[in-house]
Amino acid sequence: MFTPEGPTFRELAVQALSSVEHGYDLLAPKFDHTPFRTPDPILRSVARALERIGPFDSGLDLCCGTGAGIDVLRTVCRERITGVDISAGMLAVAREQTRPAGPPVAWVRGDVRALPFGPAFDLVVSFGAFGHFLPRELPGLFGQVHSVLRPGGRFAFPVVAPARPGSPGYWALLAFDTAMRVRNAVWRPPFVMYYRAFRLSDVRRELIRAGFVVDLETLPEFGRRDDGSPRCRMVVATRQG
Repeated sequence: MFTPEGPTFRELAVQALSSVEHGYDLLAPKFDHTPFRTPDPILRSVARALERIGPFDSGLDLCCGTGAGIDVLRTVCRERITGVDISAGMLAVAREQTRPAGPPVAWVRGDVRALPFGPAFDLVVSFGAFGHFLPRELPGLFGQVHSVLRPGGRFAFPVVAPARPGSPGYWALLAFDTAMRVRNAVWRPPFVMYYRAFRLSDVRRELIRAGFVVDLETLPEFGRRDDGSPRCRMVVATRQG
């Protein structure tokens, strides 16, 4: 992370003491040089999985950031693509990115908890954004996604298997979440980012309550853990009615 292209420790500290929106405005010029951007192997794997389900006409990238997920939509959407994000800075970087020919892309600044669209999309994707939403916000968030999908439309996103209790990854994520909770208890405005708050069992339950039929598709490129469970899956939630 602390490379010449990436943010310095001081820049990350300033971001962490800002709101989510302003923090990402500050980080935007260097965001693609951080581990926070979804890795390309995951993006490619999701694109391949969606190609088996699609094609789709119109697609929406939820919390699109600098636009990494837009390239996934370009491979599976035929007519138009939209990216929505609350950060003007991230959208500015996304607009500047040079992209190959494909469906036209519209960039929209907005809060995904109050999406400014009607039921106009056949596919909604999201990558690495759900840690910014508290568990109590999931019903409203999934309700918004349901409202912008046409009947039969899909909501798809990857979910990486959680780190095993006691592993280095488990302790690292626990330490990060603990630090964020302490920060939000003593500092305003809050910066919501919790890696351990987005649990697959909760997600499935709330998607079903929002009116989706939920399927899980293994992303085979990432293999399986010792117990045989997939290391990475794609959630595919289909709007009913």
